[in-house]
Amino acid sequence: MLTQIRRSIILAIFFAIVVGLAYPLVETGLANVLFPSQAKGSITQYGSTEIGQHWTGTHWFHGRPDSDNDTATGGTNLGPRSKQLLQNTKALVAFWHAQGVNPTQELVTTSGSQVDPDISQQSAIVQIPMIHRSTGISSQRLLQLIKSQTTGPQYGIFGDSYVNVLSLNRALAAIEHR
Repeated sequence: MLTQIRRSIILAIFFAIVVGLAYPLVETGLANVLFPSQAKGSITQYGSTEIGQHWTGTHWFHGRPDSDNDTATGGTNLGPRSKQLLQNTKALVAFWHAQGVNPTQELVTTSGSQVDPDISQQSAIVQIPMIHRSTGISSQRLLQLIKSQTTGPQYGIFGDSYVNVLSLNRALAAIEHR
């Protein structure tokens, strides 16, 4: 019986080291070598391209109206009959109309994760008049910018095309500072 207990303890320690320490270190090392940007959170000097940023002002493209708290992920408990949700949505529609934008559904509803960094190409396109008025950049140039920053479906068939708002605004800032 003592032999079986000793074997059990040795196996438990062995697998704790292999599965709890060696394997995660090898995986982390491989990730850093093969995918360095993603392994470090896709961090740029302006934030992560994987986490939606909160943009203010009419000279930037805006993403979904998600939470400002990047650590509080997950949707709200506001259901389709919620008066608070209806008020929030009406306020967002009024905000966009005041900017001269006819918003898409995406611009007035939050994402399920509350940190979605991407919007559809259409949600970016409807913001062109607002940004044109604010920056003086031609609508045609803004449309070209959106198209250049659009990522197509994965492998050409999975998902929809999307635009990363942080990348789009970085490209917009590069145009403004020329």
